[in-house]
Amino acid sequence: MLSTNDTHSKTIGYILWIFGFTGSHRFYYGKPITGTIWLLTLGLLGVGWLIDLFLIPAMDEEADMRFHEGALDYSLAWILLTFVGIFGVHRMYMGKWLSAVLYLFTGGLLGFGIIYDFWTLNEQINRLHVEQ
Repeated sequence: MLSTNDTHSKTIGYILWIFGFTGSHRFYYGKPITGTIWLLTLGLLGVGWLIDLFLIPAMDEEADMRFHEGALDYSLAWILLTFVGIFGVHRMYMGKWLSAVLYLFTGGLLGFGIIYDFWTLNEQINRLHVEQ
């Protein structure tokens, strides 16, 4: 069954897959446990990374069914987290100003806040969409 939601992008998923040995595409699609395993094992020594090339459409569809659409764009939030997360810009985007300022002055709470956000960003955005 195809979802009418389009919360995540296959294009972004494939771009992140290029760096897939870091697990980035799995974190993006809301799979933090396997994302961490991919990060620690270099994509299961490249084998899992290669298999994921064919699994991305299914991961995208699953994420589209699991997460709600809303005012915030999941892909933009992930790009902000990945490239400027240490400054809290993704949290500013989500309207979480107190924690954004804390991230700005503490280097993403010394990096631990960034790890937390890689594990939970999809759920944080989803919660904000459901509360609207």
